Amino acid sequence: MDSNKPSPFAPYLFTGAGMAAAGWGGLFLLVSLSLPFLGFRWLFFVLLTLALAGTALPVAYFLNLRFPSKPPAGPNVIVRQALWLGVLGDLMAWFQLGRLLTPILAFFIAAGLILIEVLLRFNERSHFKPQSDGDE
Repeated sequence: MDSNKPSPFAPYLFTGAGMAAAGWGGLFLLVSLSLPFLGFRWLFFVLLTLALAGTALPVAYFLNLRFPSKPPAGPNVIVRQALWLGVLGDLMAWFQLGRLLTPILAFFIAAGLILIEVLLRFNERSHFKPQSDGDE
């Protein structure tokens, strides 16, 4: 398989749709049918992560397709980038529970997560891969 050719979209679409349906459906049932006890609160964060990451998975695929990088983003990178949005949503919900969330804090949390992803991509780019000669 050519390393520069992007992976097909169908696995991202079906996986993202399944994750989003399970997450958003679970959140709907959780919010409408349960009381805010501790176990249900943790389940809320799990379902929120699942819902946001599933929604962001096709978007992350298209953003990586539109803005290619070297080395090309593999499936693990695309899933990781979608999960960052789920983590961001969880952190926003967590801070909002304590009434601590401000626009400045939201900006710095988002900037920190973007910085982490950029540094991870720099680390992937910095690995030395020697060119193979045709003589060998």
